[in-house]
Amino acid sequence: MERELAHNTVLKLGYVGSQAHHLLVLTSANPGNAALCLSVSQQSQVAPGTPTCGPFAEDGTFTKADGSTVQVRGPFSPAFAAITYQKTIGFSNYNSLQASLRHTTRSLELMAAYTYGKSLDDSSSLAEPVYPMGAALSKAISAFDLRHNFVASYRYALPLAQLVRVQNRLTTGWSVSGITRFSTGLPVTLYNNTDSSLLGSMPNGINNNGVDTPHYTPGNLEINRNPRSNAPAFNTSLFSVPALGTLGNVPRRFFYGPGQNNFDMSLQKELAISTEKLLQFRVEAFNVFNHAQFFGAAAVNGNISSTGSAGFGQIVNAMPPRQVQLAAKFIF
Repeated sequence: MERELAHNTVLKLGYVGSQAHHLLVLTSANPGNAALCLSVSQQSQVAPGTPTCGPFAEDGTFTKADGSTVQVRGPFSPAFAAITYQKTIGFSNYNSLQASLRHTTRSLELMAAYTYGKSLDDSSSLAEPVYPMGAALSKAISAFDLRHNFVASYRYALPLAQLVRVQNRLTTGWSVSGITRFSTGLPVTLYNNTDSSLLGSMPNGINNNGVDTPHYTPGNLEINRNPRSNAPAFNTSLFSVPALGTLGNVPRRFFYGPGQNNFDMSLQKELAISTEKLLQFRVEAFNVFNHAQFFGAAAVNGNISSTGSAGFGQIVNAMPPRQVQLAAKFIF
């Protein structure tokens, strides 16, 4: 829908959505069976001197105390260990309301756009394996989902000649432009690399993390709205490693990290040499107010099996600080 609100001012509203099927995802081809693994997880359950089953130890054949043998992995031989499939069984879904406002005058060009959207998928990349029991069990908000996103761009011709009441090559051709962005944060991706599910979905050269997620006790997440406080990004006490042989009770993403408010600006001077030749000088500043931006897919550590100062729940990454550059262009 498009409507002219006033002279040179146009508002657009629209719905944008998409679905994708048969997306390529990674899944275990020879997963472990948690019940079988638990049946041979104690020394008293196996023959003397033989190994027991446990996290990252599902490979091989286990001998029970009565002399019978158990193979935890299947359907292939334990010799194939944690091999993986790349299957086209993934799904994604995106829905959004999009609005834009454009205003133009002789000296000003202004464009503002806002999107309220939501993206869901089984896996946002091959770095995120899906459950071997069914890809739909891994459904969560996408790693790149931005719930609210506002962007404004502008260019304003500075009336320097009118202010000083002198019009020449030095007082004309000045303009300021920029891009301003306000958005909510990207989702925090939760990992549990302890293999507590006993599926034996081990990180390899393709997927950097396993398929397991933590256990979540419902409560106040206490999302940190002031990352400069050095406090965790969320209430980590609500999360724990699931009981051995069980799956985590939360999707890999269900809440968001810090957002951003960023200003990029440019001051530009155009100097006409002739009717066909032009020199353009620019001073450009990115993150002009040098505001700390704790924004990004990897801004928050969501790996419950990590420890140390950069452990679970800590804010570990930020966007670049203010950067200033000079540029010149010769147009002919």
